[in-house]
Amino acid sequence: MKNFKYKKIHEDKYCKARLGELNVFGKTVKTPVFMPVGTLATVKFLSPEDIKNIGSSVILSNTYHLWLRPGDETVKKAGGLHKFMNYDGPILTDSGGFQVFSLADARKIKEEGVTFKSHLDGSKLFISPEKSIEIQQNLGSDIAMSFDECIPYPSSYEYVKDSMHRTLRWAKRGLDVHTREDQALFGIVQGGEFEDLRKECAVALADMNFDGYSIGGTSVGEDKETMYKMIDYSIAYLPEDKPRYLMGVGAVNDILNGIERGVDMFDCVLPTRIARHGTLMTSQGRINIKKNIYKEDFSPLDPACDCECCRNYTKAYLNHLYRCNEGLGSRLLSIHNLRFLIRLVEGAREAIENDRFLEYKEEILKNYKFDERGF
Repeated sequence: MKNFKYKKIHEDKYCKARLGELNVFGKTVKTPVFMPVGTLATVKFLSPEDIKNIGSSVILSNTYHLWLRPGDETVKKAGGLHKFMNYDGPILTDSGGFQVFSLADARKIKEEGVTFKSHLDGSKLFISPEKSIEIQQNLGSDIAMSFDECIPYPSSYEYVKDSMHRTLRWAKRGLDVHTREDQALFGIVQGGEFEDLRKECAVALADMNFDGYSIGGTSVGEDKETMYKMIDYSIAYLPEDKPRYLMGVGAVNDILNGIERGVDMFDCVLPTRIARHGTLMTSQGRINIKKNIYKEDFSPLDPACDCECCRNYTKAYLNHLYRCNEGLGSRLLSIHNLRFLIRLVEGAREAIENDRFLEYKEEILKNYKFDERGF
């Protein structure tokens, strides 16, 4: 039996937010949890020590990108991702499906799998559910994902229905060839914005008895209310005793709304990507550190934050680093944004434990100034 298990510790009395623990092969992960993204076996500009210092417990790496560079066989020879990147915490790998459908050109989707061109050199590639599992088993992540079709939004009901059924067939094929007892495997719920399709997909995946379940097909251009409906339609039919993972979501309001609906796990490149462009998440909302108003601002970035960046450096210095394109700036800003979201879920866990998550959410959103897109 796999040493991977989710335990619900407490559910808030006034919503579906839940406090839990994941036993990831002997490593304890408290949920809800936000997971930094280390696409190429590294969270950009950060060391494994930095990741630990900000309180991260799980990081995500990318199957598609690591398959191309340095190659999953190379990682396997190194002893797996943990040894390759010198990180002893839990690692999750996605299936590569999102990258195949968003980055690659000239895709041809067939029942066997997907033929497409590499985004690096245009070479012809083929990936199937079995190939995705093979790559992830070679990578040796703690948690692997089923290969699915990430469809565009909006799509017609008939297209979504056909795609969802294909995703279910692919999920079963991946499950049949997955053999690592030291690696959990999650199924991915698809079905677009259609409740009946989400229900059918979630019920079918639950019957397959995956180790956990991901909610896919969100953050692909839909409005916020549609995304929240997708979450509701999926979670309603997923097991209570398995973890639920909302893929690719990292905005403050989306994380809080996901937790309220019963989501346990989140990941996104958003915090580190916007940090490298000078945009910071703070307790008062987003700011852009490259603005002239910060050139002689000798106050901390966010007085409410306990990260290395906020404890030791001023806005003026961060402004200087950014304007001079210094790597230290990207490192410090990335540390802050990741710590901000990890602190956000830490606060959520405490609030759930005390049956006050809805109050916590209201307090955060009241003080956080969102931009015109709602981020």
